[in-house]
Amino acid sequence: MAHLHDIDRHTTPPEISDIEAMAREAMATIPQQMRTMLNNVSVQVEDFPEDEVVEEMGLESPFDLLGLYRGVNLLDKSVGDSGSLPDTVHLFRRPILDYWAESGEDLREVVAHVIIHEIGHHFGFSDEEMERIEQGRPPRG
Repeated sequence: MAHLHDIDRHTTPPEISDIEAMAREAMATIPQQMRTMLNNVSVQVEDFPEDEVVEEMGLESPFDLLGLYRGVNLLDKSVGDSGSLPDTVHLFRRPILDYWAESGEDLREVVAHVIIHEIGHHFGFSDEEMERIEQGRPPRG
């Protein structure tokens, strides 16, 4: 496992466990009342999205996707969803690391941005609404 202090110095590529730790840190910053609605959401860190996901989304490369939410958002959930698979946020380590290397942004901030964005889908926000939130504007309207 890379040591988190090495990440700051860009000496050792972060491993899956490092990205998982950063994701847990980011999740801890979510307001408690929202965090309680995330109890059934799992976070998985993988090197790349599956080939089927790349094809399904029409991506040119697996490096084009940093994260993905799979599940039924809270706006569309019903009691009939009880037998469905758990909602999952997928973070893709290699695309995140490529973005980090190219952008020069802080890796913890990149991971936090991706996980918060994907969790936004769990709450039913569209990409456009999340962009509005990041700009300090209300999500709808």
